[in-house]
Formats: sequence, structure tokens, C-alpha cells
Amino acid sequence: MKIVKLLIPLGIVVLLGACSSQPEHAVHTQQSYNTPENAPFLTEYNKWKGVPYRLGGNSFSGVDCSAFVQAVYQDAYAVNLPRTTAQQVTIGQKVSYNSAQSGDLVFFKTGRKTRHVGIYLGGNTFMHASTSKGVVLSRLDNPYWASTFWQFRSVQ
Repeated sequence: MKIVKLLIPLGIVVLLGACSSQPEHAVHTQQSYNTPENAPFLTEYNKWKGVPYRLGGNSFSGVDCSAFVQAVYQDAYAVNLPRTTAQQVTIGQKVSYNSAQSGDLVFFKTGRKTRHVGIYLGGNTFMHASTSKGVVLSRLDNPYWASTFWQFRSVQ
């Protein structure tokens, strides 16, 4: 009988905890990056969305991360960025994580000598050419991207 008396309150606590509507981590909605200042970036994203990743590629048949960033800046703002990630990380000004703004380049160290770049949209979201998924939107708080984050750079 004592076991039943202990199990009932424990069961209620477990059930109430399982029904919680609060996520463990706050998730930003699309509204976090769907802003007027992002319109040129999102227009370009919609053109490139789903294009497969191809190392050295710079077309809609396949694109790598730095070529995608270069093309988006060229088409959205007529800004000429260098072609490679190694070159792109040397331009503009380094920006602290908390000061990052829409349009800043976001860099990752994905391997000992491998680097990756995308365009930050705000709301913890960035667009990039993923090696596994092609051109997509991803979240900086994704465990993989959070663990490989390197720096932001402002180029505008």
C-alpha cells in the first residue's frame, strides 16, 4: 500500500512534466529572420535553395559554400567578395558573437584545415551550402554548428 501511495504522486509529477509546453531551448520562429533588411538575402536563398553542394562549384548545378556566399553578395548587393573561404575570412571586420547582424559572414572550423562559411540572417539562423544537404538554412544553436563556430565578419 505504501508503494502505491508513493507511485501515484510520482506518476502525476512525471505526467505533468511530460505535458510541459515550454521547449528545453527557445526556438526562434521564421519571423526572427524574415525581416525587410533580409529581403535581398532571402530572395537569393529562394533561388539557390536545394542546389546540391559541389566542391569548386559555382552554378545552380552545384555550388560550394564560398561560391554561394560570393554569388549571393554579388546578386543581392553588387558586392564583390573573394572566391574562397580562406580569402573571405580576411576581409571586413571581426564581430563579436553578441554583436552579429544580418548579412555578416559566419565562419566555422569544420576540420583541422577545413573552413566553412555562410551568411547570418539573425535569429540564430544562417544560410549556406551544406556539404550534405546543399543550400539550406541552419541554426547556430545546432550542436554541430555551435561546436564548430569560429567567427563573424562584417563586410557591409
